[in-house]
Amino acid sequence: MDRGTRGEFVTLMLVMSGPEKYRLVRSLGDAADALIRAWPIDDGEDYVVAVRACLDALHGKISERDAREALIRAAEEAGISVITVVH
Repeated sequence: MDRGTRGEFVTLMLVMSGPEKYRLVRSLGDAADALIRAWPIDDGEDYVVAVRACLDALHGKISERDAREALIRAAEEAGISVITVVH
């Protein structure tokens, strides 16, 4: 079981439609919230994988990095632009 390291989620910005066009995602919690509350489609294969990846990462089963990568694939599937935030 790969528990990963907490805090390895690199911040990104999702460019979405709707009232909250720019959504800053700083953590697994933010990623899960975006997927559950703001995602434009909920039946894509990559979407389902990303939701599961967030849950698995929150429970220490996979790394935060892997969950972030799943989120990016789901964004590509949904036509959501992703901007990497540089600190």
